[in-house]
Amino acid sequence: MSATNTDAPPAATRGERPAPAGEPVGAARSERVSALVQQHGALAVLVVVSVVASFSFDSFATGDNLGNMATSSAFLAIVALGMTFVIVTGGIDLSVGSLFALGGVLAAWGSRHGTLVALLLPLVVCGTVGVVNGLLVARSRLAPFIVTLAAMLGARGLMLALTDEGAETYLIGKGSFLAELGQGSTLGLGNPVWITLALFAAGAVALRRTRFGQHVYAVGGNEDAAALMGVPVARTKVLVYTLSGVLAGLAGALNAAWLASGVTILGSGMELEAIAAVVIGGTLLTGGLGHVSGALVGVLLLKVIQNVINQIGSLDSSYQQVVSGSFLAVVVVAQTWLGRRRQLM
Repeated sequence: MSATNTDAPPAATRGERPAPAGEPVGAARSERVSALVQQHGALAVLVVVSVVASFSFDSFATGDNLGNMATSSAFLAIVALGMTFVIVTGGIDLSVGSLFALGGVLAAWGSRHGTLVALLLPLVVCGTVGVVNGLLVARSRLAPFIVTLAAMLGARGLMLALTDEGAETYLIGKGSFLAELGQGSTLGLGNPVWITLALFAAGAVALRRTRFGQHVYAVGGNEDAAALMGVPVARTKVLVYTLSGVLAGLAGALNAAWLASGVTILGSGMELEAIAAVVIGGTLLTGGLGHVSGALVGVLLLKVIQNVINQIGSLDSSYQQVVSGSFLAVVVVAQTWLGRRRQLM
């Protein structure tokens, strides 16, 4: 098959329907507005919250605060990038939080044998877990929720075994290339931020302008129809779960480099944060519609909310979870309502 004309997935796989001849202009305009709200509503909220916070708190818009927010957001964003591909296919990956922690421990342990080992080890191990997840979901037709839940428990257990139940913490030597990769900065931004931006740029190209991206949308839009069209459904699922595992391992390795150690208590609940960020960014949980840029916006929105709560000072950090959960509930309800509204037009 030719790889030309892949600037965007077919309308059917994007959740859009072609306008029939003679459709009222008002209905077409209303549908476009609904689509824009569904896909970019989180960006508008992010801008509004950031502007209000900038005027309300003197330290919010400072270079140090924004830089710290960007760096701390980078690791969750990398995990959310992989989660986006999985959710667009209609799947879910609950193992990424444990793989994040495992990747950090493996990177810190491997740093004793050089930077190359420290970077490759978490990618290989976490990628292998992703391959197993994909094979069980695609070939054995097991529920993604159950498969990745088992992987979450297994990865967490392996991490605890490597650290003697969390009693041993592996450190990354100061001055090493790995430490510089996590703690250094370029043009005023931390290196993890630049790596994240590069990954998102590559992810956007892969999802929107390649045959693989078209396959991802097709599988999420209608798996049976995709199979009839010749889309390699099983291979696509294996690839997206593998990608999710690799990115979770990479995020863990970068986080370990940033902290100069493999901290065992990290990653708990990160899978839920990643799912929330992806869905808040406009990706449908049912699959077939989503953008990597939306995941990045969702992560930034969650981090800005967390920072605002910290700026207030009088609120407990648990309020961040309350607000994030409320945002997620509102977004899911809005997505469902907008989707039904567009179907009725």
